[in-house]
Parts: sequence; C-alpha cells; structure tokens
Amino acid sequence: MTDRQKKVMIIEDEPDAAEMFAEMMRVNGFNVVKMHSSVPAIPMISKEKPDLIILDVMMPDISGLEVLRYMRHEPDLHAIPVIIVSAKSMPSDIKTGLEAGASIYLTKPVGFLDLKKAVEQVLG
Repeated sequence: MTDRQKKVMIIEDEPDAAEMFAEMMRVNGFNVVKMHSSVPAIPMISKEKPDLIILDVMMPDISGLEVLRYMRHEPDLHAIPVIIVSAKSMPSDIKTGLEAGASIYLTKPVGFLDLKKAVEQVLG
C-alpha cells in the first residue's frame, strides 16, 4: 500500500447496505465515497477516480450495469475495477454483469470476509 489512502466508491441505493459496505471498507483502511443513485455517480466517478467501485445493479434511476458499460467505454475510467454486489443472483444475471465488465460479481447478502477477499483480489 502506498502513502495515499485508496479510495472506494460505493454506489448503492439502499442506505443501510451502503453504510454496511462503507464500514467494511473503512475498517480495511479505505477512503469511502457513497452514492445513492446512478445518474449523479457517473460524473462523480470521473471527478474522484476511485481505485475501486462497489456497485449495485438495481438502482432507482439507471441500472448499475449501464454505469458499468459507460465506464468500460471511457478511456479514463475503463480500468477501474468494479465489484457488483446485487440481489440478482441468477446465473444469467451474473453472466450479464461479468460481460458488462464487472471484475467480480457478488450476490447479496455479502459477508465481510467475502467482500474483503474480493477487494484484495481485484486490487492485487
């Protein structure tokens, strides 16, 4: 780990889940930015350039998958790892998420150790 605290952005519309993920990340020494909807998250991703994004699929405005697809087409954002955390757990949902560019797809409920392991995996 460098001197700079790594930054994780959590895009999750459910406040309790967002706070739980944020707390999991803070415990692991991350600087956390929380967003509760997709549309304002898009410019925020460009501004903040997080080291990692934890993204929910089912959002009130546009799908987390649309955010992910947008990122994968933006030269400045396409390399940011994205961990999808979603209640959508069908094999087809997982396949769609990975094809859209997710680094890892986790299904809710997500435990602390599973999320920690996924974060370590994508950040090397």
